[in-house]
Amino acid sequence: MLVENLKYLRKQKEMTQFDLADKLGIPRSTLGEYERGNTEPSISLLIRMASVFDVSVDDLINGRISNQELEILNERNLKILAISVDQHQKSNIELVETKAEAGYLQSFSDPQYIKELPKIYFPNIPRGTYRGFEISGDSMLPIESGSIVISRYVEKISDIKDDRTYIVISKSDGVVYKRLRTDQESKSLVLISDNDVYMPYQLPFTEVAEVWQYFAHVSFSDSRKTFNSMLEDRVMDIQKKVNDLHNQLKMKS
Repeated sequence: MLVENLKYLRKQKEMTQFDLADKLGIPRSTLGEYERGNTEPSISLLIRMASVFDVSVDDLINGRISNQELEILNERNLKILAISVDQHQKSNIELVETKAEAGYLQSFSDPQYIKELPKIYFPNIPRGTYRGFEISGDSMLPIESGSIVISRYVEKISDIKDDRTYIVISKSDGVVYKRLRTDQESKSLVLISDNDVYMPYQLPFTEVAEVWQYFAHVSFSDSRKTFNSMLEDRVMDIQKKVNDLHNQLKMKS
């Protein structure tokens, strides 16, 4: 199984042959021979390979590490991420629908549950681990309730970039789509809605289960019409506040 496992693990780590050869201290051409099955590495090199991929030597040479098209990625800073892969060992894009959110919160570390989620295809997507989330509510207008947000997995809290939008999976709030800032002093995330009717709030790092960075979204309505409607609502709200202020001034005079 060495040939299959070696190529599988290298691709999952998003490493080129040059990257892995450099870590192992061998020429790239030698690694190519190992991946083609034309020659076998020494015991000492097998031990280094197993160390690089954080697997046992026995699994590296005897087991099918793809584990029947399911993989578990160990992420020290957040959690164990369960994903599924297709026949080409590329990560699927699983879809978490609104009706499935409760189940997702209970089972997002369960490979079997993740395998059974619906799959969606998104063309020409960069390499990485992606998931689709159906969002609900109007806190992130003009992206409407019912839109699907395609997001890329964030491995560490420190990778979050301020004022970008993310899907956050938390123990207290469930699945939310917000603009984020990190507050290192209070060890929390600041979650901000694009709809200023909703006030920002903080979520402690310890409450965060998963974070997914926005990549793209699929909407099922006329976005321009939605945006114009949102502007009209805001103008009407401003007009109402101006009228209220005018009436208060009249009463005082």
